[in-house]
Amino acid sequence: MHLLAAPTIAVCRLREHDRIPYRLRKARIPMRKMTAFIVCLALLGGCNPATPQDEIVSHDTAAEWTVLFNGKDLTGWRSYGEESAGSAWIVEGDALVLDVDDSTTVMTGGDLITDGQYENFELELEWKISVGGNSGIFFGVQEIAGQDVAYETGIEMQILDDDNHIDGEVPETSAGSCYALYAAAEDVVRPVGEYNKVRLIVRDANVEHWLNDQKIVEYTIGSDDWSDRVAASKFADWEHFARFRKGHIALQDHTDRVWFRNIRIREL
Repeated sequence: MHLLAAPTIAVCRLREHDRIPYRLRKARIPMRKMTAFIVCLALLGGCNPATPQDEIVSHDTAAEWTVLFNGKDLTGWRSYGEESAGSAWIVEGDALVLDVDDSTTVMTGGDLITDGQYENFELELEWKISVGGNSGIFFGVQEIAGQDVAYETGIEMQILDDDNHIDGEVPETSAGSCYALYAAAEDVVRPVGEYNKVRLIVRDANVEHWLNDQKIVEYTIGSDDWSDRVAASKFADWEHFARFRKGHIALQDHTDRVWFRNIRIREL
């Protein structure tokens, strides 16, 4: 019954090569038979179903992405201030892992940074954190003489076990936040042991944090609002914080076990 409803017929425009043959147009065909004929053409492909937009985007932009972690080794990565990756960074299955345990109290891997530097980009990855764990994703990172950590220069998207870490009690330092500056608009982080999907978009000075397919933070570097928040934060007197538009991507060694996988980037 639904196939014969008027709206279905109305939206199906026949393509040129599907039009009713001349002899059929000249013949006097009863309306019921003609309706059935048009419906059959629609079912056989006279009306092409639209391709989902996400499939179109994925197909058209796939070649633009650069894989940052090949799933086999640490090619393309090194520890901050070093020529190679620290020994605590390992590959485990399909993941890049900071291999530490509860007894670890000092950095043994160092913050891991990309060989390349990026200014306008879209970064995608997945992370999961250990119980009570803390880590972060940084951008705009530069290596400064006398410094040995990414957070001195880079802006952070927080990684955290909100339920079991003290930083989870403060929205501005909870998972997904722009650390100590902008809280996540909603709590979409998954439980410990599950991977969380990140999209980090930086275009000019405009930044978006996406977590598990939800945009949770948005800000403009250098805006009045940004400047006011920085001035009221611990970063107020940090000479090099957020000063560099172009820089390395960094994964933090916060002495807690953390996993990363499916890391890729495209420049905008």
